[in-house]
Amino acid sequence: MKRYKQSEIEEVATILKNDGVISVPTDTVYGIGARINSSKAYEKLVSVKNRPSNKSFPVLCKDLEQIKSIATLNDNALKLIKAFMPGPITLVLNKKPDVLSYINNAGARETDELAIRMAPTPFLKELIKEVGSPLFLTSANNSGKDVCKSLDEIEIECPTLDGMVEGNVSFGEASTIVDLTGDDIKIQRQGPISEDEIIKVLANL
Repeated sequence: MKRYKQSEIEEVATILKNDGVISVPTDTVYGIGARINSSKAYEKLVSVKNRPSNKSFPVLCKDLEQIKSIATLNDNALKLIKAFMPGPITLVLNKKPDVLSYINNAGARETDELAIRMAPTPFLKELIKEVGSPLFLTSANNSGKDVCKSLDEIEIECPTLDGMVEGNVSFGEASTIVDLTGDDIKIQRQGPISEDEIIKVLANL
């Protein structure tokens, strides 16, 4: 499997534009991704990840404007984005009804949410810009298994990838997930950003 340097951004973007799936380093763990504006790319990502089709993938956006284009933001979301993004935090937000209709949890319910991160590195931000679309980005592993910690592990776990991008990860643990879709804020997963930090920002302390 071909391994790309981060300087080879045009080649990597071309793979994604052609509905390919690649592995990339993030600030937290290694991820595998595909562009969001292609049902074919989505289906391939489901296959590579070996994941149930009714379980949606996190979305990586390059900036606030791109997040606004696909999700509904309330005051709490804006506060957390300003305080912690880009960084190791994922916000679960209500999806705008007119976007990404094909990932509506395989028709399991009328509305859908998106778990959203902002590109944490210059490489990922530039890659999204080059592709012209946010990316589905999920941890590099087979569904239900431990996250891969090296490119060698990724190649074994996900042999149908269209390529891998070299690079290091910083935190070594998955991001904090905060659900903002309802009236109550829920911490779905503890990560590098603590619940206390989140509460302080939301309380304006």
